Amino acid sequence: MTAIFLLLKRSKATVAAPLQRFALLLGVLSAASVSNAPRDAAAVERTCGPDALGVSRIIEVDRSKGTAVGLQSYPRTLDLRDHEVVLTFDDGPASPTPQVLDALAKECARVTFFLIGRNAEGLPALVKRAAADGHTIAHHSYSHPDKTLRLMSEDAAKADIDKGIAAVNKALGATAAPFFRFPGFADTPALVADLTARGYTIFGSDLWASDWSHMTPKAELDLVLSRLEKNRKGIVLFHDSQGITAQMLPEFLRELKKRGYSLVHMVPGDAPTPIVAAGSDWTSTTEPIIAKTLGPKARQAPHEHEHGAQEPPKSGEP
Repeated sequence: MTAIFLLLKRSKATVAAPLQRFALLLGVLSAASVSNAPRDAAAVERTCGPDALGVSRIIEVDRSKGTAVGLQSYPRTLDLRDHEVVLTFDDGPASPTPQVLDALAKECARVTFFLIGRNAEGLPALVKRAAADGHTIAHHSYSHPDKTLRLMSEDAAKADIDKGIAAVNKALGATAAPFFRFPGFADTPALVADLTARGYTIFGSDLWASDWSHMTPKAELDLVLSRLEKNRKGIVLFHDSQGITAQMLPEFLRELKKRGYSLVHMVPGDAPTPIVAAGSDWTSTTEPIIAKTLGPKARQAPHEHEHGAQEPPKSGEP
């Protein structure tokens, strides 16, 4: 689903002195340029205090060798320890994003935002703020087309991807992480090959919060926690464009801490990406959903043993 977002009203601020403006700009750009660099987890914990969730460790994702991870779409995922989670947010920046950033900042949590390019164009200040807060900035196409990139021509789909990358980088004022998530998880062999050849790692997810569905924040909290307790670890998908997620997030982060979960932050790096292969009984969660949603025109992605769905998105795909 094409993300629906509201443009935030820009407050009128008094123009600062030239030197102050220069210092502020320099600080923002410096924060953005290092936002994807590994941070010392112990230092984060010292700053946050023992009651905050914080970041337990950093995972470097190889920027020179692309791959595709996330067990709901691919037969491999990040090699996480028991009770380790990676939090990811799609479809921003949007009107609920400041509330999401506030909740993350309170817990000194670091996550990855997969941004829609045209949203980044409209709200560049939120892109810069997310980077300055230490989050990883990544890509989610330019337009998040309703028919998905899979149903577009290859040239049109590549153009939408590249336009989105350029828009996010421009809004950020730096080069974002070479991470990409397909809208609706609807990839194609050609698009996967093109992105991975350019060093992009494609992210699916290991579990999702189903926050595109109509539910209360409490219902979303209970649902995602139940799935997490079943999986015990994984890459979790949220949407910072969803108000219910913004409302639910503070309690979710507290529950992670309470239940003994540790937060892992992904950044681009030069070390090999730590990956673990799926078991022999692996099946794709997303392909049956894509086939049901897009119909017979959907081209099958090159994944093995694809059958068995968890639940179809109702209104608004990942």
